[in-house]
Amino acid sequence: MKRVLLTLCLLALCACTATQPTEPQPAPTKTQPEAATKAQVTTSTTGMVASNSDVASRIGADVLRQGGNAVDAAIATQFALAVTWPEAGNIGGGGFMLVAPPHKEVVCIDYRETAPLDATTDMYTFGENRHHHRHAGVPGTVAGMEQAHHKFGSLEWADLVTPAVELARNGFTVDEHLAGSLNSVLKKEKTQTADNLAELRRVYGKPDGTDWQAGDRLQLPDLANTLETIAHQGSKGFYQGKVAQAIADDMKAQGGIITTTDLAGYEARTRKAIHTTYLGHDVYGAPPPSSGGVTITLMLNMLERYDLVADERYSVRTLHLMTEAMKRAFSERAKHLGDTDFVEVPLAELTTKAYARSLAQSINPDKTTPSEELAPPIQLADESPSTTHFSVIDEQGMAVANTTTLEQAWGSRIITPGLGFVYNNEMGDFNWKPGHTDRKGRIGTPANIIEPGKRMLSSMSPTIVRQHGKAILVTGSPGGRTIINTVLGILVSTLDYNQPLAQTIDEPRIHHGWFPDELVVEPGIAESTLQDLRGLGHAVRVRTGPQGAAHSIRIDPKTGTRTGVADHRRGGTAAAP
Repeated sequence: MKRVLLTLCLLALCACTATQPTEPQPAPTKTQPEAATKAQVTTSTTGMVASNSDVASRIGADVLRQGGNAVDAAIATQFALAVTWPEAGNIGGGGFMLVAPPHKEVVCIDYRETAPLDATTDMYTFGENRHHHRHAGVPGTVAGMEQAHHKFGSLEWADLVTPAVELARNGFTVDEHLAGSLNSVLKKEKTQTADNLAELRRVYGKPDGTDWQAGDRLQLPDLANTLETIAHQGSKGFYQGKVAQAIADDMKAQGGIITTTDLAGYEARTRKAIHTTYLGHDVYGAPPPSSGGVTITLMLNMLERYDLVADERYSVRTLHLMTEAMKRAFSERAKHLGDTDFVEVPLAELTTKAYARSLAQSINPDKTTPSEELAPPIQLADESPSTTHFSVIDEQGMAVANTTTLEQAWGSRIITPGLGFVYNNEMGDFNWKPGHTDRKGRIGTPANIIEPGKRMLSSMSPTIVRQHGKAILVTGSPGGRTIINTVLGILVSTLDYNQPLAQTIDEPRIHHGWFPDELVVEPGIAESTLQDLRGLGHAVRVRTGPQGAAHSIRIDPKTGTRTGVADHRRGGTAAAP
């Protein structure tokens, strides 16, 4: 059996050392620094992987180099991210994988978490501690990767998981972004004091008690053992047997509600992707329980009636029209979207051009529409940024957009002793109080209330754009509800304005989520433009932190050149075979 070999030097076995390990470096002829860009840009005529982790991207690229396809590379990258980016990469969470073989149907592997069977509609109250066992949904990542492998994989399953096993067991070099993430969670007062977070402190705390620094080495032997079980036994090694029993026993002891029955009964779903056309391109997104595909479709279909390029990309008119489309689409999201296995979602109607035109008719080009006017029939009462996205394309043109999350940064922060991975706290993505929708952004519409076995609504938006049956853009982002609008901005900049991908990734992003009724922007937009937007009635706020991390790939349809761009906001690497 041909073995997918990890290209790292994995000889150092100490948990932390000042010795610099030998690790793979990007081929200098492929990595091209661009003037006036913060992004890391790599070009290739074969394949490409762009992710939040240099090591994970290179593991994915190794798989492509050894003959694997884009799904093989995505699976290997996903498991590697569970080691190298624990704040969001995971086997204890879930997500959505969009797969686009050239000239064939685009499908979505839905591996979103589900509510345990003992969940109840009113089990949570606003403001309660979400770093608790009872906030974890049934994890879907391992089942999702296995389903993707069954449908599309070409290499052996164990060969795709083993690099992550080796990485966790032998250790890897911590970069500045991971060091910052580790220190951030470990320094929180609750992390330092809560009894139920003792395992997080043990697994991820630096052995000498000091802060993590770039260049330190991190080993995760418990996670290596869990991953090794998955490599040898597939998803049964996670959802049944010793791992599943350890999860259930810990949950019972600590007030959680996930049982062995929940784990054994989890199933990933393969769903038809949401599809629309925009300016002669085919745009595909994730279907419910992701809200990304439908919401982006609504916005694109509204914006298509305007000639955006008549004005500059960051003109007042363009930003105003985009914001008004966002508000209307997010209102529809709240009214209609949920798990289609439990609620009826009018997808056929919501994704039509006619429906979007009817929404766009109320857009006033000279004045913003207050969000409250878009609320009916919803009665008004008086997502965390720490998801991660990666993009993959292989030499044959198969494209994968994969977005995965634990919900909040580091999820619930809960680790079962001996297993080494962090659980999600995705139960917070349900609507906790039926009927309670308020101006602060809490939603209480019926489609997303808690029900046993139900998947919670998500904003994850893995997106693939095709032209003549071939992928030309693979994108997505973390960022809670902002994900959807980050992707919209990338699509507008690419498809309307035909900007280079690095410029598109670098430029400032905007977000309006219907409620709160405010336009939130990244720094970099001219103050005069912001003042003019305020003059149209927008409540504009400049955010202090970054919005998203859209590791993306653009493919030149004429030459086939793949340009991978790693978003500077969270580091990462675009790597070619």
